[in-house]
Amino acid sequence: MPHAMQDRIALIGFGEAGSTFARAGGWEADARVFDRKTDLFGADAMHERYAEAGVEGATTLVDAVAGRPLILSLVTADQALAAAEAAAPHLAPGALYCDGNSVAPQTKQAAARAVEAAGAHYVDMAILAPVDPARLAVPLLLSGAQADAAASGLAVLGFQNISVVGDAVGRASSIKMIRSVMVKGIEALTAECMLAAEAAGVRDAVLASLDASERPRPWEARADYNLDRMLIHGLRRAAEMEEVVKTIEALGTGAAMTRGTVERQRAIGMLGLGTPPEGLGAKLAAIEERTKSA
Repeated sequence: MPHAMQDRIALIGFGEAGSTFARAGGWEADARVFDRKTDLFGADAMHERYAEAGVEGATTLVDAVAGRPLILSLVTADQALAAAEAAAPHLAPGALYCDGNSVAPQTKQAAARAVEAAGAHYVDMAILAPVDPARLAVPLLLSGAQADAAASGLAVLGFQNISVVGDAVGRASSIKMIRSVMVKGIEALTAECMLAAEAAGVRDAVLASLDASERPRPWEARADYNLDRMLIHGLRRAAEMEEVVKTIEALGTGAAMTRGTVERQRAIGMLGLGTPPEGLGAKLAAIEERTKSA
């Protein structure tokens, strides 16, 4: 990375998104990172992860954000507001705080109030696809008064697919949240449909019927993929969908199916299967066995 990028970026959170971006961008020592798992699980394990990615690990959140002109917040949905409020008093004047977490517009607006009150700039950032394998080509939506400035900074970091969608905090997250009604809802409906079909002994017939009506991708493969995502990420997605419920309820259009999606994603995620078995039949059998033993 060019020398001009030194002291450029702070990362709050070093899960899948943060670690993938840092490695793909070659940010190395130009990124200073803090993850709350340092406090929860011990510093040694996290600092090993930082070292593997070549980034500088900070002992505290304050150390991570101090003096940094660009901050990426990439934590879990339930920690997004807390992270912004904790970081705000320590941000450099005029710093760009890019909140890439999957939360409701209202949550981002509350975070923006904390950041702006401290003299920094808040940018609503929505990540519209899995970061792996897209990495720095993942679609990003930005909104907020300083969205254009953030787009320039993120482009320097290597992001390739950035769209500014307005100057109001909450617009980018509204697109993300409302889109998730369909994306995560289809996953939850897949689980409900396939588990019922398996229990009734009609899985093959149901899949064949679905294939007959829609053919962009065989439903066997689609169902297998959706269950795989839920088994691995169900708890995180349930937290995100809680924020989608807030979004839909604020619009007054009703969120009954979305509430059901929260419950189904959480139920599948809580099974704790770890690495899911290969194949739809194996996944369904594992879910059934774990559910019976719970």
